[in-house]
Amino acid sequence: MNDPIKTFLQNSGLQQPTFAANSRYAGLETAEWTRADGLPVRYVKQRFIPMSENFATLQEHRVEENDRLDNIAARYFSDPELYWRLCDANGAMNPVDLTVKMGRRLRITLPEGIPEPTEEL
Repeated sequence: MNDPIKTFLQNSGLQQPTFAANSRYAGLETAEWTRADGLPVRYVKQRFIPMSENFATLQEHRVEENDRLDNIAARYFSDPELYWRLCDANGAMNPVDLTVKMGRRLRITLPEGIPEPTEEL
């Protein structure tokens, strides 16, 4: 049985997002490379880790034994799949690096580009 929504999207010419909205790759361009045997291979264009000054710190989390980034993300962002925001805010290419050292302080930040809230008098 065909999915009517999928059929509609395919026939409408609307672009379906490649990645979920909460993915670190959401909004990135994709490209296609053709192998020697003619098989096309789609890939995501390179993504760079944002500069740390693009993030407003809300608080810090002190890494404890058995901490995992997905659990930390669930605690602070209510979504374990947003672990990559911790990586970006703390300049980590490899997520495991953030929880290896007990006592390390991780920045818990707003999403990139959202300024720190200011108090109005």
